[in-house]
Amino acid sequence: MNIKKHIPNSITLLNLLCGCIAMVFVSKSDFEMAFYFVCLGIFLDFFDGFFARLLKVSGPLGLQLDSLADMVTSGLVPGYVMFFLLSNSQHEISASPILPYLGFIITMGSCYRLAVFNIDTRQTNSFIGLPTPANALFILSLPLVLKYSDSLFILEVLTNQWVLLAITLFSAYILNAEIPLFSLKVKKFSLKHNALQIVFLSFSFLLLLFFQYAGIPLVIISYVLLSIVSNKYLLDEKKKR
Repeated sequence: MNIKKHIPNSITLLNLLCGCIAMVFVSKSDFEMAFYFVCLGIFLDFFDGFFARLLKVSGPLGLQLDSLADMVTSGLVPGYVMFFLLSNSQHEISASPILPYLGFIITMGSCYRLAVFNIDTRQTNSFIGLPTPANALFILSLPLVLKYSDSLFILEVLTNQWVLLAITLFSAYILNAEIPLFSLKVKKFSLKHNALQIVFLSFSFLLLLFFQYAGIPLVIISYVLLSIVSNKYLLDEKKKR
């Protein structure tokens, strides 16, 4: 029995387990523990592919398992979190019992994005649209920002149903938008080839250091904006040649 071929898939299944545990914590309104387990799942999601390449056991089964695990950890969990946020929002819509279920639009968008990723050959070295783990971190940070922020403005914004609905719809859109986003994977160990990643990681560290949980959505927004600026720069450079 070749044990090493099962190592990456076992790591992937641990990612799935983290997502399941996170769901339990969300159901108990313990968003902080849910956040930590999603982070652990995302960490494992990174290393399953790493070990698959290292052990040279990559295959179609691993690809499918990876997406199925991500569907729970980075798709179902953020949708469930938004369900809770909308449930506790300031209602103005008459059909308020239906409102919270719109949070699962995030889950639907994540599902579509993962399916596209599996068949999109353009996304081997970079991403088209926001990766589901990044989107999950963005959504799961919102209740933590609410919990630890002393700002009345932030409280009003993140409990407003229209804002939450806008975030939900934008989340589903940005997951599947035709926007190239750079990858954090290191291909070559040189400053020149990783300058963008180094700038982003350094800036992200400062945001998290100064803003803590509130820095997480800022990091994700910065990632998208930096990718757009980088794309424009590369396009301009290409036109000059």
